[in-house]
Amino acid sequence: MASFAELLKTLRTERNLSQRELADQLFVDRTTIAHWESGRRIPDTELTLRLADFLNVDVSLLLGAEHEKTAPNVILVDDEHIQVKGTIPILEEALPGAEITGFTKVSEAVAFAKESRIALAFLDIEIGKNNGISLCDTLLEINPLTNVIFLTSYSNYALNAWETPASGFLLKPIRAEQVRKQIMHLRHPVAGLL
Repeated sequence: MASFAELLKTLRTERNLSQRELADQLFVDRTTIAHWESGRRIPDTELTLRLADFLNVDVSLLLGAEHEKTAPNVILVDDEHIQVKGTIPILEEALPGAEITGFTKVSEAVAFAKESRIALAFLDIEIGKNNGISLCDTLLEINPLTNVIFLTSYSNYALNAWETPASGFLLKPIRAEQVRKQIMHLRHPVAGLL
């Protein structure tokens, strides 16, 4: 399986484009393309979509989805059982290619994250005696490529949530179309979620 860096360089050279020409089309600096092709960085979801569109390839090719054997792991952590039970069907509708697991206990979510690579975590900000902001930090220590979207009923928590490296913030109750919009802004693109 070719890496993203190798694939991008191949696609660019097949189209007789210089790094500068590709960068100009994507409105990024040439060094950004060089970083992508060297494997030092990867584009975010929005740039990956623009890149696929410009190169006229399916985005799953760039993300390596055709090689992906397992669905991306998505977790939901909320201390209220009824919230977990009601939110999982919404996430399943919005993210049909993902494996979604719900937790009401932070300790169980952390144990799962240590055993499974978490692509995306939906975290309530108030989780019993714990909080989603510290859970976000823990999950990112386990896997720095985990995307986090905070869920809450209280908009006043938004400022605290934005001080973390989270990808997004949704007010409860959530809807599938809101989730799909947030997926477009993930810090780390995930094959199978688009």
